[in-house]
Amino acid sequence: MTFAHAWVLLLLLIPAGLAGLEILRQVGAIGRDARPRIPADFTPVSSRPLLSRFITAWSLWPMLLMAVAILILAGPRRSAPPTQERVLTNIEIVLDVSGSMTSPLGSPGEWAGMMGGEGEPTGPTRYTAAMEAIRQFCTSRKGDAFGLTIFGIDVIRWMPLTKDLAAIQNAAPFLNPAKMPPNMGGTRIGNALKYARGVLAQQPEGDRLIILITDGYSSDLDGNAALEVAQELASDRIVVHAVCIGSDQPPQQLSDVVVPTGGRVFGAGTKDALADVFAHIDRMQPVRLKQGQSETVDHFRPLALAGLGLLGLHALGLLGWRWNPW
Repeated sequence: MTFAHAWVLLLLLIPAGLAGLEILRQVGAIGRDARPRIPADFTPVSSRPLLSRFITAWSLWPMLLMAVAILILAGPRRSAPPTQERVLTNIEIVLDVSGSMTSPLGSPGEWAGMMGGEGEPTGPTRYTAAMEAIRQFCTSRKGDAFGLTIFGIDVIRWMPLTKDLAAIQNAAPFLNPAKMPPNMGGTRIGNALKYARGVLAQQPEGDRLIILITDGYSSDLDGNAALEVAQELASDRIVVHAVCIGSDQPPQQLSDVVVPTGGRVFGAGTKDALADVFAHIDRMQPVRLKQGQSETVDHFRPLALAGLGLLGLHALGLLGWRWNPW
């Protein structure tokens, strides 16, 4: 145990001195005279040594109470056990918003039952299913930082890294691929991953993860381009998981750009499969905890309990549990 105000402990000399005087008074070393005994405290009991010791001990409770009060005023403290802190994961979601993301999510044979009278999908589209899966994933990873980047031919950083989950939920109505300008109509995955790499590389702490969601083939990953992008990501300790939505057989170029970073490629042909993919990614990237530093906290409880006990004993003495010489 340590004390926040150690100098206050010098005041312990006061109850120590009073206790010494009380002991000397009880044994008759001081205060003895020839006056007749009257009902009063501080009268020696030389003929009954055991009782004398008992009375001496009982008369010291006030001094002990004063000592406890001084110790409390000194601010007792102790070292608390080290806590575990969550290691932040910076997760950048890279979402394809090209025109093909407006297609119904399901096999071609199921599309007919999802189309309305004007040819508009009535069931979940690849985009709406992706946004719902993203929302559920972010909710399950509460405490991590999420960013959102959308891409087609060009790239737009829609949302910086934040722990505010409402920001992702509120983004859904504004990112409908059917309402995107022409420069977002294509699919350039390599360009989007390079942009996301620049965002995550600036983060000074925490793990770095990219979740790529797309449904198309990207010409800028042809040849050795996919391997070059993967090496750049791996050099910055960025793991990439890719979700090929609407297909159970992702193109090989996604594996070429993802596997070297330590990530995996998933195919999701249905809404349920998409939810399973994000649940699997969550298990692959478990929350990591690190040992925090030990902190010094107040430690009044033992002294407070000791003070209450002494106060109770002193109250019993005031009620008559003391010797009077008459």
